[in-house]
Amino acid sequence: MGSIVQCKSGKYTYLYESESYRNSDGEPRNRRKCIGKIDPNTGNPTYNAEYIDRVWGTEKQPDINDEKLFSANDIKGSRNAEFGASYLLASISQQIGLSGAVENAFPQSWEKILALAFFMVATGEPVMYCEDWLAKSEVRPCGDMSSQRISDLLGTITNAERMDFYENWGAMRREQEYFALDITSISSYSDLIGDVAWGYNRDKENLAQINVCILVGEMSRLPIFQIVYHGALKDVSTLKTTLSAASHLDMRGLAVIMDKGFGSKKNIDALLSDQDGARFLAALPFTMSFAVNQAHGEKKDIDTVDNTINVGGDVIRGVTKQRLWSAEHKLYTHIFFNAELAYRKRNALYGRVAALKQLARESPDNQKHAGEFEKYLCIRKSKRNKSGPAISVKQDAIEKELALAGWMVAGSNFITDAEEAIKIYRAKDVVEKGFLRLKNCLDFARLRVHSDNTVQNKVFIGFIALILIAHIHKVMDEHKLYRTLTMKKMIRRLETLRVQYINGKRVQYPITAEQKMIFSAFDVALPL
Repeated sequence: MGSIVQCKSGKYTYLYESESYRNSDGEPRNRRKCIGKIDPNTGNPTYNAEYIDRVWGTEKQPDINDEKLFSANDIKGSRNAEFGASYLLASISQQIGLSGAVENAFPQSWEKILALAFFMVATGEPVMYCEDWLAKSEVRPCGDMSSQRISDLLGTITNAERMDFYENWGAMRREQEYFALDITSISSYSDLIGDVAWGYNRDKENLAQINVCILVGEMSRLPIFQIVYHGALKDVSTLKTTLSAASHLDMRGLAVIMDKGFGSKKNIDALLSDQDGARFLAALPFTMSFAVNQAHGEKKDIDTVDNTINVGGDVIRGVTKQRLWSAEHKLYTHIFFNAELAYRKRNALYGRVAALKQLARESPDNQKHAGEFEKYLCIRKSKRNKSGPAISVKQDAIEKELALAGWMVAGSNFITDAEEAIKIYRAKDVVEKGFLRLKNCLDFARLRVHSDNTVQNKVFIGFIALILIAHIHKVMDEHKLYRTLTMKKMIRRLETLRVQYINGKRVQYPITAEQKMIFSAFDVALPL
């Protein structure tokens, strides 16, 4: 079989099988036969039935561009389906035990839940388009997934079923690892949802919201548990409830890693007094005098080679001291100083104040910058000074703002080493990246549902999708796939692996070298 070439004629581009040969005089010639055309709407090649039957009647494969997709619009009685992305997602679900946990918790609807999660991961589009995606994809049969049927599904999942899933899933993830805890807000336009309320909006938007708190394993990087809260609750109000709910999952070795939003004195007191011995590592805000005192106490002595830690490409200083937290409790206190970060903050502030000085000379009454003028500058106006107002910098205000630049203080009741503490804390960004994917990739930036139970269930199915996304991210990171691919681009590459059903026969599109590399990275067997 020869190569495939394209020839444009009018508004169509036709595909020809070109075969080279020599005539009776030995002169080179080409023999061409039309085998299909390029769909002008999709840009995908379309092959006629005779060609496909002939090609797949042998062990040969057509020489086609790896980026193109099969389509069977002109092949009578055939069906064409995307296959590669859904195959990878189904394989991952089996591999990490997710499909089993979902099936055990939802024996009547598990196929629909997984299909919806696969759709969220593969497309990032609103769930109303799931039916269209399923129509063009090869997935496990799951019945009608129209917008109405999805609404019915979201309205019927119970809290008991969700907790059954968390218990099944948590039982599979009891490996000794730390769990990072964080909270995010999801905004909504609806005023019919009881859990939606006005509160501190982390996205700085004038919209009501719900709060979602999540635990993520820092070694597996997989989401383990989530709970949805009333939108008006603050971070510090959610910790006890989250840990209480998670305790029912019997996650041995639970150790919670928390950011400054949870590092209040009230929360630390509660964790230290916990009779069950809850383990924690929490960053402490500098609104807390304890944290300020620890940083100031190390300023003279921390900058030594012995205190130097290399972590994540940064070179920082770190020490650990056991300090008295209260009359009853001591705390391992980890103090860190990043000199490069402190320098960048100082340089940025100096540059800003220098720019403000110039603005003040040109327009000392500028209302737009009046607040910054007041904060950083002393402006003295005089009619006798023809060159303009006398301007000096409030150096004490600058030094006060920079006093703790580059410093961080964390407290723990079980981690005794500064290097271990900073590495564990930095791994916490797994949660933050997960929330970003939840909102930006899974159409959760705006909830478009109108009841409490439906909200809980849409967020829950997003949690299932987030587990898959987290695993994909972990593998792509470990195998350095991000050097050439984004997650979205990888999904698109796999979607070019398609299957056709011709006269009842399933014919799989040839696997490209790039697709083989992707399946190998995920330790997934090549589809047959």
